[in-house]
Amino acid sequence: MINDDAKSKFQELYGNDSTRLFFSPGRINLIGEHTDYNGGNVFPCAISLGIYAAYADRNDNIVRMYSMNVPDQGIVEFALDDLDYDKQISWANYPKGMIAEIINHGNQLSHGFDIVLNGNLPDGAGLSSSAAIELLTAEIVNDVFELGIDQQELVEYGKLVENNFIGVNSGIMDQFAIGMGKKDKAILLDTNTMKFEYVPVELGNRVIVIMNTKKHRELQDSKYNERRSECEEALKRLQTALDIKSLGDLDESAFDQHSYLINDDTLIRRARHAVFENQRTLQAKSALINGDLKTFGHLVNASHISLHYDYDVTGKELDTLAETAWKQPGVIGARMTGAGFGGCAIAIVDKDKVDDFIKNVGDTYEQKIGHPGEFYIAEISDGPREIK
Repeated sequence: MINDDAKSKFQELYGNDSTRLFFSPGRINLIGEHTDYNGGNVFPCAISLGIYAAYADRNDNIVRMYSMNVPDQGIVEFALDDLDYDKQISWANYPKGMIAEIINHGNQLSHGFDIVLNGNLPDGAGLSSSAAIELLTAEIVNDVFELGIDQQELVEYGKLVENNFIGVNSGIMDQFAIGMGKKDKAILLDTNTMKFEYVPVELGNRVIVIMNTKKHRELQDSKYNERRSECEEALKRLQTALDIKSLGDLDESAFDQHSYLINDDTLIRRARHAVFENQRTLQAKSALINGDLKTFGHLVNASHISLHYDYDVTGKELDTLAETAWKQPGVIGARMTGAGFGGCAIAIVDKDKVDDFIKNVGDTYEQKIGHPGEFYIAEISDGPREIK
């Protein structure tokens, strides 16, 4: 068991037993991609894959962390009064940033602690391992030190860590999906207003299969910030004649009528994706509530096509997975999920067809791309929590 491995490693590294065990899920986004920073709706859910942490108190102000997923980094150590960003400690800047954010908001941590992390979220695969670590750290610190910080506030802290500590200009979806996750429910979140609702995801005899390209991506190195600035420029041009705060304020018809204001082919395509994807997300919610999985699947497929042609964030690997998945029996929909440029895609597949699906898509992917992909079956999960 992945949590038992963390506890064993803790004893091996630190010479004593961990006293508590915590878990934070990863997330997938069912639909609504690259809409969160465009003032639109997103539709994510927390998943059963995630990160475990074995924990014990210390009697000084030192924090020691070790990740079994990044063993070459060894034990990372820092003091609670020295919480600046440190390029040398790579992944550990996410928990360090969260601790700094919690303290910056007026909370006191009376002692340090030791942690061993062990996760089954593939690193860099677009399942939000960074947000999972942030919210895992928040759960531990909030619980252990009895700070009583509201969960939505911790979600906001996670976004601040990404934007101000790590330097990624990301929206709030990843942290919100993880921090507010509920079993068997997706979250329809309006990023304009932060209003949200839980929507039951009842797939019947189908499961969600996550397909990993095994192409590593990092948001800082991708074209993520470029896409964001392109959308901001398109919005600025639309605002010369329209009283709107974000692209999410427009429906398809209003966009079609006013796209001439943008007057640039690339910017029109970027903005069109943001507007149309937002509307697809609302339609997907209605389809799930009505039990119309066929329509839901069509919307999922249309999302990928828009991300390919209008937003240009898919690439050969993700396109191969999605396009191959569409041809398989028992598949109602497939698309890339996450920021793109590598990472993962998802498919909704009949349970009795999953083995054939994985073999067929896997074989085609390896043949076309030259290395194997990875496949996981994910359940929709609760958010961060202590494992009793």
